[in-house]
Amino acid sequence: MFQQFLTDETGATAVEYGIIVTVLSIVIVGGIGTALDAVKWLWSDNNSEISKTMNKI
Repeated sequence: MFQQFLTDETGATAVEYGIIVTVLSIVIVGGIGTALDAVKWLWSDNNSEISKTMNKI
């Protein structure tokens, strides 16, 4: 019975997909944080072209 348990691969695919989804979610959340920091920098830097243009309006 223990040998059968060790060789049983039922559900292995679901676990693998769960791991892939988890890793991708972490990467996406990290990427969004980095992108938001870049956008904040663009809008807050007084020397940026966006800030110069908005100040002229």
